[in-house]
Amino acid sequence: MTINQEKHKKIIESLEDKYQAIDQNTEDHLKGLLYSKPITYWDYIQTDALLNLQIQRTVLPDEMVFIAYHQINELIFKMILWEIEQVAEAQDLTTDFFESKIMRVSRYFDMLTTSFDIMREGMEVEQYMKFRYTLTPASGFQSAQYRLIEFASTELINLIDYRFRATINRDTPYTHAFEHLYWQAAGKDHKTGKKSTLLVNFERRYKGDFLNFMEAYNTKNLWTRFKELPEKDQNDPPLVKAMRHYDYTVNVTWVMAHYNAAVHYIESGLGDGEATGGSDWKKYMHPKYQRRIFFPDLWSEKELQNWGMNV
Repeated sequence: MTINQEKHKKIIESLEDKYQAIDQNTEDHLKGLLYSKPITYWDYIQTDALLNLQIQRTVLPDEMVFIAYHQINELIFKMILWEIEQVAEAQDLTTDFFESKIMRVSRYFDMLTTSFDIMREGMEVEQYMKFRYTLTPASGFQSAQYRLIEFASTELINLIDYRFRATINRDTPYTHAFEHLYWQAAGKDHKTGKKSTLLVNFERRYKGDFLNFMEAYNTKNLWTRFKELPEKDQNDPPLVKAMRHYDYTVNVTWVMAHYNAAVHYIESGLGDGEATGGSDWKKYMHPKYQRRIFFPDLWSEKELQNWGMNV
């Protein structure tokens, strides 16, 4: 038997083991290979489908930048959730594995942070201030994946509006907690409490999914999983550093990059100074107001008090 024949025999045996394990006929699968087309880059990446997802609502060229940029963000959010899920589902969680996943997620957010230059410098203000009116009442506020990232990162209490935290605990129904999430305030009239069209549409589409996800990640979010580790591992310097980096990057650095890009356009003097969804965007976005902190015990009292103040 030649070296190649011996090699092929081992591969066939491995394939038989694989398909027997799932009650499949190896010969049928091998026959299928005879008729399968070779894979190409464009088929694997689905390039044609991907490049046909950018549908403009206006004739203004820079709207294409806006659409493609946000679609790229959503793809990156998907990658972030993919990494977090692996920590959430890990059976034997180690500090090395935890740290590696947290740093992957942090690098994605580092990239998102620097990419805001594309938004701030990559579109003409005059064009943006025209096509943005066709977006009303839509808003980046309605990124469901970003909300899932928050739910998957920390315990629910850390996402509750500060005014209501004392009234909410682990026994609070998820539907009640949902109504007091920090971002609910941005979608409601602060005098009447009436929900804006922005928020109504968002909830109509995603509320059920959010409630299911909130419950599922209640016991396996990043913060909860971290606190399950042995005390020695919770004090592991590289892991603590990675957790702090992720927390600050998401809740201060990235948020401020977004905030500054919004200021550049909304306060350009060419519009009415309002966000497309009608939210109180400054108080919603700036970290010094919302003080979103995923891992509060990893920060000193002074750091917590000055959260978002020095940016």
